[in-house]
Amino acid sequence: MNKAVTLVALVSMTILLFACSDGPATSVSKAEGSPGASAERKILYWKSAMDPSFVSKAPGKDKMGMDLVPVYEGEEPQGPAGTVRIDPVTMQNIGVTSSMVKRERLTREVRTVGRLGYDETTVRHVAPKIGGWIEVQHVNFAGQMVQRGEPLLEIYSPELVATQEEYLIALRYQNVLSASSLKDSLAGADDIVRAAEMRLRYWNITDSQIEALRERGELTRTMVLYAPFRGIVVERNVPEGGCLRPGQTVYSIADISTVWVYANVYEYEAPWLKIGQEATMTLAYEPGKTYRGAVTYVYPYLDNKTRTIEVLMEFPNTSDLHLKIDMWANVVLESEVAREGLAVPIQAVMRTGRRNVAIVALDGGRFEPRDIQLGAQAGDAFEVLEGLVEGDRIVTSANFLINSESNLQAAIRKMIGANAPATPPKNTEGTTRGQIPAAESGESDLVDGKPG
Repeated sequence: MNKAVTLVALVSMTILLFACSDGPATSVSKAEGSPGASAERKILYWKSAMDPSFVSKAPGKDKMGMDLVPVYEGEEPQGPAGTVRIDPVTMQNIGVTSSMVKRERLTREVRTVGRLGYDETTVRHVAPKIGGWIEVQHVNFAGQMVQRGEPLLEIYSPELVATQEEYLIALRYQNVLSASSLKDSLAGADDIVRAAEMRLRYWNITDSQIEALRERGELTRTMVLYAPFRGIVVERNVPEGGCLRPGQTVYSIADISTVWVYANVYEYEAPWLKIGQEATMTLAYEPGKTYRGAVTYVYPYLDNKTRTIEVLMEFPNTSDLHLKIDMWANVVLESEVAREGLAVPIQAVMRTGRRNVAIVALDGGRFEPRDIQLGAQAGDAFEVLEGLVEGDRIVTSANFLINSESNLQAAIRKMIGANAPATPPKNTEGTTRGQIPAAESGESDLVDGKPG
């Protein structure tokens, strides 16, 4: 009886074990035959987790010996070619900033160094028309300030003495004939007086000096010559006691109520020069004070050695003549480029030598490199002629990183193909892996000229 019970127990355990073993096999076969197995994500390519530029069509390891990470369908870059999407956290970490493209008045500044000089239109020479000897000199050194009508020197001239005597004799003769009835004689006396007066005036003897000679009735040995205008003495050529020939220059006097400033501008800045444009000037020893003037002349030739153009500007002097001749000054010329033009900051433009690229910030954290055509540089901005419109937002920092990522994504797309079927993964052993060759990376025209 006991043997029968034992036999029944063994048969029952065998059936139970067989049923347990069939259960998992059946479930696995059902799972393999279910539609979910065919819905597994497809692997497009493999990339290094540490080096994004290392991409392979097959699994394996990168140069550092780390396993390659699969990139599944749906994880590839979306949007037009070259577009990059960056999550907000990464944008904050790499310091992405942007600014709006807008229209504004564009001006260009030309900065140079100027030298102060005399206004050559106000320089006059004091050259007496009579010869003689300078017996007294009231102005006797260069740089001395003189006022209009101030005595310059006293000159002894035999011709001047003789003309004074003729004038006094003519006056006495006129007085004698004034009571005469002989009109012809009186008219002749008047003519002699007028001729003597005219000769004195031609020698720059003033009317007040002639009037004083008439009232005094006596000639003087010397006559005083006065300054014809206000200014400073630039030159003093004949010292006191020297002999003076007719027409010889004794003084050169310049009026410095206005001064000229000479500046040299490089050849490439010549288009921004024009007569009448505003100029500002600052002096090194007087920080914070600005003088304003204007361009009066642009010379029509270049200096052959320095390849610069000389510009002439005019500035009004202060009442105390604070602007001194031969001073050096910092000069800024402001020229209008456009009354209203699109402007972008200089740091927003990447210049390759062949292309000018700006990174445009799109919606959803996407960025697009865009070729633009630049106009003139206006201060800290570039004028944009083509490629951008008003209201576009462009990246002003970290744009090189975004451009590099864009070039990398373009290279991967060209090798893998945006719609190419996924390559089935293979066993890592015996497979060929490697980085995208430069010939297959497409147009990875980075700013530094190196392929992505």
